[in-house]
Amino acid sequence: MKAVIAEMPAKWIQERKNSDISQWDEMWDGVLHMPPIANGMHQDFALDLGGYLKRRWAKPNGGLVRLEVNLTTPEDVETWTKNYRIPDMVLLDRARLLIDKNEYMVGAPLVVVEIRSPGDESYEKLAFYAGLGVPEVWIFHRDTKAIELRSLGQDSGYIVIPAGPDGWHRSSATRVAFRQVTSGKIAARVNDDPATDEELPDS
Repeated sequence: MKAVIAEMPAKWIQERKNSDISQWDEMWDGVLHMPPIANGMHQDFALDLGGYLKRRWAKPNGGLVRLEVNLTTPEDVETWTKNYRIPDMVLLDRARLLIDKNEYMVGAPLVVVEIRSPGDESYEKLAFYAGLGVPEVWIFHRDTKAIELRSLGQDSGYIVIPAGPDGWHRSSATRVAFRQVTSGKIAARVNDDPATDEELPDS
């Protein structure tokens, strides 16, 4: 169920902040968006995927993997709290490390990862990520782990990267690949090296 409130009462905002739920809230051009809370399945997958990418991709390449980052635009940096999104995960290569300001990031990560939960706004965020110039967006469906790798096209929209004949969805930005194993589980691989294969989530 979606609900649109023209003006949030100050009391409601304060109650939400006091409950710690607001850590996942986003501001879209001054409009408060309150996504559904990530359940255990969502969190477990995010931690396992993030851990794999940190070990197998970020550390060997001098990159960075971060979970739940406040991501804003260069134009909004002075007032970033009025316009930001919170991806489930971002990947930075060495050349992009400077966008990390610790409390927030300014500009385009190499990859944005969204774990799609029922009722969230993963697809609605694509225009924001395209405006930043994020080269790739990876969307994993929370319950099935269905894989969508999307690459930024010339028309500033995202094009789905199809799986190869072998079933692997390959990221050209990172050389990380994913393949559906069963409903609810995927395999990950780096540089087409079977020695890096792991199934996620790992439980």
